[in-house]
Amino acid sequence: MEPFTLSISRLFAAITLLSLGLVNAHSIITYPGYRGNNLHTNGTVQQSNGLGVAWENGSYIYPYGMQWLYPCGGMPTSTNRTKWPINGGAIALQPGWFQGHSTAFMYINLGLGTVPQNMSLPMLPVFEITGPSNNPYPGTICLPQVPLPADVTVKAGDNATIQIVEAAKHGAALYDCVDITFAEDDEVAEVTKDNCFNSSTIGFKYVFASSSLTTTSAAPVHGPSRVATILISLAMILGAWIL
Repeated sequence: MEPFTLSISRLFAAITLLSLGLVNAHSIITYPGYRGNNLHTNGTVQQSNGLGVAWENGSYIYPYGMQWLYPCGGMPTSTNRTKWPINGGAIALQPGWFQGHSTAFMYINLGLGTVPQNMSLPMLPVFEITGPSNNPYPGTICLPQVPLPADVTVKAGDNATIQIVEAAKHGAALYDCVDITFAEDDEVAEVTKDNCFNSSTIGFKYVFASSSLTTTSAAPVHGPSRVATILISLAMILGAWIL
């Protein structure tokens, strides 16, 4: 099948229309593709008895919104897959279509196979984004070269799923996926500054843990860990793509 791609202008227009009728719009993958529209909330918490999804009167209800559901925001596997480079490639998304995302942790994972058993292969260390406000906001972030997970080898024609997890400042996580088929570079939709860019209103921070940090004020604080170093480098790459 042909790759599922949308121009950034068409996607912005579609999301604008959706957001007019939805209070709880969330995040959306803008490149390389998207499983489909899961910007959907219906029913009440009382109707579902506190569950994230429930069956009522012959249909499902999602009182918290579909995107809270692991692994792919309530969406089944696509029948129309997107081609993505066998050596890694670009990923872009709009993270701010929900109140509460003035800061968020971002995770990008890979699941191998046509219908992956899980999404347990991290492609990047976790990183933090900072939005312009705590209210819903437009804007896109672009990672121009996301590598394959360590020790993973694929060939053209293999199927997989890329999962993006956005953990809001209150700890709840939003899930989005794009189903891909690995391909040679010349078969993949071109990455440009029109379909993969960083908005100037969204910032980035590194996240790290260190056993050398203690509660004693006199204790020395050592430099950032290897993860921090990686994410500082990532921030430098991202900065080069900010328009």
